[in-house]
Parts: sequence; structure tokens; C-alpha cells
Amino acid sequence: MQPSRIAALLLTGGLAMLATPALAKDPPSCAAISFRTLPAGGPDGEQDAGLYKSRFGKIEVKADVKGGQATTYYMVLNGRKVDGPASPPKMSNACLKSKHVKLPFARQAAGTCTGSRFRVVVDRSSGKPVAAFFGLQGEDWAYCSATTL
Repeated sequence: MQPSRIAALLLTGGLAMLATPALAKDPPSCAAISFRTLPAGGPDGEQDAGLYKSRFGKIEVKADVKGGQATTYYMVLNGRKVDGPASPPKMSNACLKSKHVKLPFARQAAGTCTGSRFRVVVDRSSGKPVAAFFGLQGEDWAYCSATTL
């Protein structure tokens, strides 16, 4: 095949792909995003521990650092810090179990969140969508905060 014909076919195919509307996908009904802790020795103040960004929103995990050690972690959704209630909004037990959150889950003291890893569980399967933030304590995920989306 001649190079000019190949170029014409590629151009025609490329234009056809641009004209085809993208198929809109719904967000998953249950999702979990895991984050690591900050290494010791960082500068004091608020530090970024992790970021997850998709077309459905942006999740950040930040930490307050004092003396080079992270003292507490917290979740920021779409630029808004989530303090959340002492008890989370209603979430599906099936969603939590599928993301390895043992039920009933432990709760960390209000205003603090520590752990060896962190997880945000997003549940869209029951009523209003909920994002819940957990810290890994030993082998179990302990609740830190949550909010409806």
C-alpha cells in the first residue's frame, strides 16, 4: 500500500474516533483507595501524604507533622477537609467487607487518625454516596472520618 493511502486511512480513522462520543461510565458502586504513611524526618507542618484523582473527584490524604513525625492524618475531598462525624453515615456492610474492613469496625478518637496505612472507601450502593477514611491499626481498619458526597 502506498504511504499516501496509509496516511489518508489513518487520518480518516482518527477523525472518526474524534467524532464518536465517549461512552460515559458510571462510577463504581464500591471502591477503595489505599495510601501510605509519610516517612519520618519530614518538615513540620501540613504535609501531603497521598493524592488520587479521577473524573469523579479528587481525594487527598494530608498529615500534621511535628518533630519530623506525622501526628495525625486526614482526608480532603475536592479541596474540602473532612472532619466527619464520630459515627459514619450509613454504608453497605457488603461494600465494607469487600474492601477488607472488619465489622464492626473500631473508631479512632475524634480529631485523630493514625495507622500504618490508610484507606478511603467510597460506597455508592446504598442511598447517598459516602466516602469513609480508615487507618490500619494492627490488622484491622479503624474509622477516622466520613462524609456524604
